[in-house]
Amino acid sequence: MVLEPGTDVPTIRATNQHGDAVRPAFEEPTVLYFYPADDTPGCTTEANQFEEYAQRFADAGVELYGVSTDGVESHREFAAANDISFDLLADPEGRLCEAFDVPLVDGRSQRTTYILTRERVVAVYERVGPDGHAANVFEDLVDTGLVSAE
Repeated sequence: MVLEPGTDVPTIRATNQHGDAVRPAFEEPTVLYFYPADDTPGCTTEANQFEEYAQRFADAGVELYGVSTDGVESHREFAAANDISFDLLADPEGRLCEAFDVPLVDGRSQRTTYILTRERVVAVYERVGPDGHAANVFEDLVDTGLVSAE
C-alpha cells in the first residue's frame, strides 16, 4: 500500500542521469513520479509530457523527479534521446520504491505519482495512465492552491 496523504515523507538519496547524488529536500512542492522502465512507449509518453510541463513546474516553484528501477546509464540514454531536463533518479535496488511503498512487478515499479510538500504527502496517484498525467498533476497543484495558475 502506497504512502497516504498526510504521511511524513521519507528522506531519500539517489543518483540522477548525470551521475550526481541527489537528495530532494521537499522544501518546495515536489512531484515525484515512479514509472516502470526507460524507453517503453507509455513511459516515454509520460516523460515527454512531464518535460512539456517542466518549465511550468519550475516557474511555479515545483521540483520534478522521475524514478524507475533502471540504472544511471539507462536514464542518461533515455534523457538524452528525449531531451529530458529534469532529474531521473536511478533506483536499481528498489530502495526508493520501498521507501514510498510503491509496488514492484517483475522488478519494475508500478506507475505511481506523489505530490509532496513540507515533508508531507499531499496527494497520491496510483496506476495512472501516462497520457495526460502531467497536465492532470499540474492542474491539481493549481486546484489545491499549492501553485498559481499564472
